[in-house]
Amino acid sequence: MYLRNVVMKRIVIFASGSGTNAANIIKFFNQTKTAKVTKVLCNNEHAKVFDRCKALNVSCLHFTKADFLASENILNILKEAADYVILAGFLWRIPPQIIAAFPNKILNIHPALLPKYGGKGMYGMHVHKAVKENKETETGITIHYVNEHYDEGAIIFQSKTPVLMSDTANTIAEKIHVLEQRYFPRVIEDVILNINE
Repeated sequence: MYLRNVVMKRIVIFASGSGTNAANIIKFFNQTKTAKVTKVLCNNEHAKVFDRCKALNVSCLHFTKADFLASENILNILKEAADYVILAGFLWRIPPQIIAAFPNKILNIHPALLPKYGGKGMYGMHVHKAVKENKETETGITIHYVNEHYDEGAIIFQSKTPVLMSDTANTIAEKIHVLEQRYFPRVIEDVILNINE
């Protein structure tokens, strides 16, 4: 695809865990002229995302709750390094000052079909167990803009997958992971390109 008049954008990713989505996004944008991941920020100093970033030669910085909420440290990093902010398995609510500084430029992925199974505490296996316990026949992913409330920002994209009687929370998680890997980088790119048109 030939892109005219598109300035390469800078992405900063927030992550809290293993970093599979972060690594997938980094690899995707290493192959494009649309954007580049400049940094990954992580609130869990023991997270596997540090190893993944090291292998991909991307800076991964640890930060504390005080850095995030009680100072402008993180906001200043973002202002220097980001045009877009991506939440990839990040569990803290984004402070109002960061949302205000990046209007419609912060995207999150949620492992369910919002508005179902959203809100505080609904992440990862908590979501998949609830989907199974409630005998849902389908689930999926939601990519949405971030606002001041958990999982309530405007929906950009959803993709569904069936939930079979034989599925467990673990097999549901595997199906969701496939959707995340397939769609998240492409939807981020679509958002960047649409805003640049």
